[in-house]
Amino acid sequence: MTSRVVTRARWALTLSLLGVVSFTAASAATREERFRDAGELARTGDYPRAIAVYDSLAAAGQASASLYWNWAQAASARGATGEALWALLRARELDPADRAVNRDIERLREGANLDRAEIAPEPLAAVARASRQFHLDLIAVGLLAFSILAHVIVRARRGARIGQVAWASLILGLLVAAAPVSGAMAHGTAVVVKRGAALLDAASPTANAVGTLREGEVLPILERSGGYLRVEDSSGARGWAVPGDVRAVSGPFKTAS
Repeated sequence: MTSRVVTRARWALTLSLLGVVSFTAASAATREERFRDAGELARTGDYPRAIAVYDSLAAAGQASASLYWNWAQAASARGATGEALWALLRARELDPADRAVNRDIERLREGANLDRAEIAPEPLAAVARASRQFHLDLIAVGLLAFSILAHVIVRARRGARIGQVAWASLILGLLVAAAPVSGAMAHGTAVVVKRGAALLDAASPTANAVGTLREGEVLPILERSGGYLRVEDSSGARGWAVPGDVRAVSGPFKTAS
């Protein structure tokens, strides 16, 4: 009797696992189909619908560098320079080593007559990308772990050479760790995606405009309140941006009290 129960339980577990695998495979196939459908829509010139599909895929957690690159091509084709630049910067966040993305960012920057400083206002963001690209956090952890092991061996054997290696790996590990640590301190950034976007004096729909933001400019995010982002433009002017006029590229950023 017990063996029958165990056998039935095993069969139930096997069928459940097969169901999960089948569902996952079907979901993946559906995502691939939607991605291809978006590409077909873009090829036929229906850029708004293509972008809507890319947006829904990203919102569902299916974001990738290739998705944002295709999104950027569709946005650029419809003349939405700010949105295209934002999508390319999102692609670069996900894959800092993609040369095609970096070339397209430069092309869009030149086409929009933006200075390099206007699309790279946060130097530490570049440090964070380099850290992710070369996995400096893992390298630092490896060096520091090796240093600890070497120091343990020194205590056990008192070897002069091992001691030098232990201290050298410790110093090198701390130097390498400085990059990801400093990169984590970078402000979040956002891109102005709407032409003539207003810079407001408060995070409110009744706020007054104190200036105009330049489409395509990348802005440091200072804080957030109710969906509004407090930003600083290249001239040093600070204010709040209307939701939808700017889109965040990276974080973190603090919430206003």
